[in-house]
Amino acid sequence: MVETILLVGVVASIFVGFNIGGSSTGIAWGPAVGAGLLRKTTAAALMTFFVFLGGWTVGRNVMDTLSEGIITIDISLGAGVAVLFFIGLGILVANVFGVPVPTSMTTVGAIAGLGLATGTLNFETIGWIVSWWIVTPIIGFWIGATIGRYIYPELNRRFEIKASEGALLTFDRSGSIPKPTLGPNTTNQELVGTIVVFIIGCYMAFSAGASNVPNAVAPLVSSGALEANPAIIVATVAIGLGGFTIARRTMESVGGELSDIPLLAALIVMITASTITTLLSWAGIPISLVMSSVMTIVGLGWGRATRPVTAQEAIRGESDKELAPGALTAEPDAPVTPIGEEEPEEVLDAGDLFNPRAVMKYISMWVIGPSMSTLLAYGFFVAVPFVG
Repeated sequence: MVETILLVGVVASIFVGFNIGGSSTGIAWGPAVGAGLLRKTTAAALMTFFVFLGGWTVGRNVMDTLSEGIITIDISLGAGVAVLFFIGLGILVANVFGVPVPTSMTTVGAIAGLGLATGTLNFETIGWIVSWWIVTPIIGFWIGATIGRYIYPELNRRFEIKASEGALLTFDRSGSIPKPTLGPNTTNQELVGTIVVFIIGCYMAFSAGASNVPNAVAPLVSSGALEANPAIIVATVAIGLGGFTIARRTMESVGGELSDIPLLAALIVMITASTITTLLSWAGIPISLVMSSVMTIVGLGWGRATRPVTAQEAIRGESDKELAPGALTAEPDAPVTPIGEEEPEEVLDAGDLFNPRAVMKYISMWVIGPSMSTLLAYGFFVAVPFVG
């Protein structure tokens, strides 16, 4: 009987990890795929490898919090299977709509629902976690706003990443040993930019592994049914499967629906979001990579758009000067005006920064995902108390 429940639990973990892969791969590699610098299959392969590294190292701290910190009792095997079901359900709903779900928040919500139903919820720990859920988007927004207002315009003028037609690298076979050389249309700047994209994408995949691998297996580790090491391997394989399959839709969503920002701005967002997520995961805080990414995008655009006004006017909304909400999408050779001066016409006429409806869809999932998993788990464990 125990073996059967464990088998069901492993299947549930794979289901959760599969859906996590569909969500997180889009966040990590959507900008690069959308810019045409990377194939979806290559992105999925890189995602799988670096997710494993993140889960095997920093992810263990998050595993401890999810396994022991949220409720004051060990999660039984039966309860762990049920919790995994509610986590997977919340993630699946978001993936159906092509939206990267806040997986960590959904996981915490399901475990909290068990704690509420059994009277074992650690309110101090859950309060500490939720406080970071509130602070994190604020941090992401203001980091993005500062970079967008004071640094981005000059970076955009000096450093642009474009994908040329044809192969990035070819092999010179004139000698005895083939040597790599630049493709027919490849510039040195494109080569360096592509390398930067790969490095940052791998870093973001590492961050996703640190925050998301524990979500797929922590309930089983808490029950003692699986040791941490094999659990991390199971989660990695499942996330990889999701990356190679259902992540294709999410990569398209992140690469084209959320924002029209250029690749340079996307890389700034990826670095910021990954750093925030990795640091908090190291501290054992289950946090959403989606949350950091979306709010950094919004902050970056707001900061760039408010350059024509003073910081005080921007915060208070007192100025009547015309702002450029799509300034990030302006061509790199557009003039960079000093802060406080009107933007040139080509900047004011730039396209929209982001799709507000898409942003609202993302933000709504921060509420719907964990709320649904909490309520469903609570109702289930109240109705079936012996499972907890």
